[in-house]
Amino acid sequence: RCSVDNRVTRVAWLNRSSILYAGNDKWCLDPRVVLLANTKTQYSIQIQDVDVYDEGPYTCSVQTDNHPKTSRVHLIVQVSPKITEISSDISINEGGNVSLTCIATGRPDPTITWRHISPKAVGFISEDEYLEITGITREQSGEYECSASNDVAAPVVQRVKVTVNYPPYISDAKSTGVPVGQKGILLCEASAVPSADFQWYKDDKRLAEGQKGLKVENKAFFSRLTFFNVSEQDYGNYTCVASNQLGNTNASMILYGE
Repeated sequence: RCSVDNRVTRVAWLNRSSILYAGNDKWCLDPRVVLLANTKTQYSIQIQDVDVYDEGPYTCSVQTDNHPKTSRVHLIVQVSPKITEISSDISINEGGNVSLTCIATGRPDPTITWRHISPKAVGFISEDEYLEITGITREQSGEYECSASNDVAAPVVQRVKVTVNYPPYISDAKSTGVPVGQKGILLCEASAVPSADFQWYKDDKRLAEGQKGLKVENKAFFSRLTFFNVSEQDYGNYTCVASNQLGNTNASMILYGE
């Protein structure tokens, strides 16, 4: 907007050195630039659908009693943040190094932060485009969120999933006492990524699925060996073996009588 009074005889709007309007006459070819008002008190133009290229100085030039006067306004164009590039989901073995990247655009330049989406995580773990994790542990697996923010609009966020592979670790394997004729269960719990495969042995003999009187149930994090009707012959030492591509581990337990 440009305020004028009745002493003004000629008016014009310029962008840098290009004339946009002189009086009611349009000099520029851009259809987005329109004349809003040319009255005794105001000479105003409007730029529709503003682009970053519209940023810069605009000059209102007026002629009064043969004395030209100008007033200048600087247009600052702001742009909401946008994440243009982010790392893909990644799978890595425990102890490896991870580099995550998050590139964002906006005006003013957005602030970029990384955080670990985890109950134990507190605050940001990186306050720039890059996140480096050396010697990654299984606790550091999960989703990492990149946030790009400036004061123009709400922050934009995207997530990257980091899967940390590690060999099986048997967390629970207890011996059990069961009387003859009762139902008995041996349980072997193991955490592993990828999930562990389980095998059961009695002494050195592998127990097959579907063996008479036995049932083996394998899930992602445990294996259950069920005896439907315990006999004297069932008593003894059992070994659970948990394995994945990264390694294997085993634990022994005893099924015993009263």
